Amino acid sequence: MSSPETWRNWSESALNKLGTMYIYDLDFSEIEQLTKSWNEPGFRAKQIWSGLYKNFWQSASDFTNLPGTLRVKLAESVQFDSLVPAIKQVSSDGRTIKTLFALKDGLKIEAVLMRYDRRRTLCISTQVGCAMGCTFCATGQMGFSRNLSSGEIIAQVMYYAKMLHEENDRVTNIVIMGMGEPFHNYENTISAINRLNDAEGFHFGARRFTISTSGLIPAIRKFADEKNQVNLAVSLHASDDESRSKMMPVNNKYHLEDLIQACRYYVEVTGRRITFEWALINGVNDTPEQAVRLAKLLNGLLCHVNAIPLNPTTGFTGQATTRERAEIFKQTLEQNGIPCTIRIRRGIDIQAGCGQLASQEKIGAGERQANHLDQEAG
Repeated sequence: MSSPETWRNWSESALNKLGTMYIYDLDFSEIEQLTKSWNEPGFRAKQIWSGLYKNFWQSASDFTNLPGTLRVKLAESVQFDSLVPAIKQVSSDGRTIKTLFALKDGLKIEAVLMRYDRRRTLCISTQVGCAMGCTFCATGQMGFSRNLSSGEIIAQVMYYAKMLHEENDRVTNIVIMGMGEPFHNYENTISAINRLNDAEGFHFGARRFTISTSGLIPAIRKFADEKNQVNLAVSLHASDDESRSKMMPVNNKYHLEDLIQACRYYVEVTGRRITFEWALINGVNDTPEQAVRLAKLLNGLLCHVNAIPLNPTTGFTGQATTRERAEIFKQTLEQNGIPCTIRIRRGIDIQAGCGQLASQEKIGAGERQANHLDQEAG
């Protein structure tokens, strides 16, 4: 086997010491260099890449197309189990599956599969906890522990992709709005998306991804300048600074007017529609007057509003709007030129909102429902 010095020469960024690399943290060129360091022919890297992202193999022993000696090297040199399912919950209708994953350092994250008539949507995490502190969000109440690596983000997708593959089904949409603020972990999030998008691997179309942000303006502008085809969603929830700051402390730094300007910049640069997420709270932001104010704020912007009744929680005193009030809110927006969809809440009986299982594991909390929305990408 090659020495640690040899490994550092080809992939110092991926390797701290021999045997600690997580397989999903490696891009194709790094796997290629790894196999070259073992004096293996070039096609071995393609075999490993295909095994990971097309066959969904998740241990070195799965790679039966490799010689036994190479499988041993792979097992000794990289990790396959840095993310292990600890708890799985299935909703009463069987359409939503939530998994709590344990990480190597003992921390925990969550990911959710939501089944619709034609869609199989994943909601995945990018951080352990979150630094944004949104008042209605269980993850925000946990505080921030650390960023996930690109491989830990990818592994959530591969877990559910393998599950669906075994059912002759497949993932259709990926929304990056689970635990954490994706743009607070920008490089790893984008790296994970690029790897999942690779045509020789998982080949998941960019337009079937959606990144949801609480409104980190510099990252929105950077994302716009990169001009990729990934969808962008912004959690808004209020149309004035005072109201939004009460729910979302990030608004104290990135004010609403500046945020909307950044969103307009995104649309101008990319030509793509932007989505705004709006949690409908009874008597707070679900009135016709609020809809009119929101329409004025978004006037002339190529956008769409995703509205969903707030999921009731013990960590937030607000209550969900009624179906009737939600419909009036939607109609008022549309009458003022802003398209709106009322989203169906999923997995209420298993607390499928981001951070609930992890927060209970961490601090023994009762029911705390995050209000991240299921966004149909593309």
